Amino acid sequence: MNNAKVFMLMAGLTALLVALGGTFAGQTGMTMMLLVAGAMNFFMYFNSGSMVLRMYGARVVTAEQAPELYAIIDRLRQRAGLPMPVVAIAPHAQPNAFATGRNPENAVVCVTEGILKVVSKEELEGVLAHELAHVKNHDMLLSTLAATMAGAISYMAQAAMFFGGMGDRRNRNPLAELVAIIVAPIGAMLIQFAISRQREFKADAVGSEISGRPLALASALTKLDAAAHRIPMNVAPAAASIALVNPLAAMRGRSLMNLFSTHPPTEKRVAALQALAAASGTRA
Repeated sequence: MNNAKVFMLMAGLTALLVALGGTFAGQTGMTMMLLVAGAMNFFMYFNSGSMVLRMYGARVVTAEQAPELYAIIDRLRQRAGLPMPVVAIAPHAQPNAFATGRNPENAVVCVTEGILKVVSKEELEGVLAHELAHVKNHDMLLSTLAATMAGAISYMAQAAMFFGGMGDRRNRNPLAELVAIIVAPIGAMLIQFAISRQREFKADAVGSEISGRPLALASALTKLDAAAHRIPMNVAPAAASIALVNPLAAMRGRSLMNLFSTHPPTEKRVAALQALAAASGTRA
């Protein structure tokens, strides 16, 4: 069901790109904008691991420097059938975690110093399994594709606003075009965020299969969400979406609409994990 929802969202993003491109840019202009957006995200895709670590100020650690953390990740990645990722720790008091990297062979799993002080070993296993699930699900590739199309839509709308369309100007409706210029980028952003939320649900489910601890992950999510609203984290918004819970929650509060969030509400994630545990008869 999650994969079907993501497929429909990607189809909607594609349809929006084609419709906007046909209206303002024609085939040539649409292709050009898609290539521009693709080139930017292609660079991010291949350099995301090192760039995100710098954004979080994280340092790579070895098995000797963080033996327990390293051992947990090594055990879980074997269960998931994944190669050993790079392990890193970010110097933030807020408890959180994230995974990045373009593919399983170049993956990075990072935790903050805060999470190592707040959660139990079982909860940490649930968190790390969630991050490994992102790696297993190739979510970085999917997010790059979504970002490429959303970026192309935004670039086309901006070009149409400042330079006008590139296609045949006959039979055009200026009012409809103005609405499209405003609405299309917002629509693309909403779809991109919706894809991100669906992948978080998917990673929760797959991570629970890897660890066998859906309730431990649910407990960790509750702790991390509460802490994120108390303890601010100084991190670029561009890197916030990959964290387990929104690290900017303390700055933004709870007033933002769910539609404009890259993360599902924690209550819904916890409820889904509880339902999963009940269905499987799991008590952990």
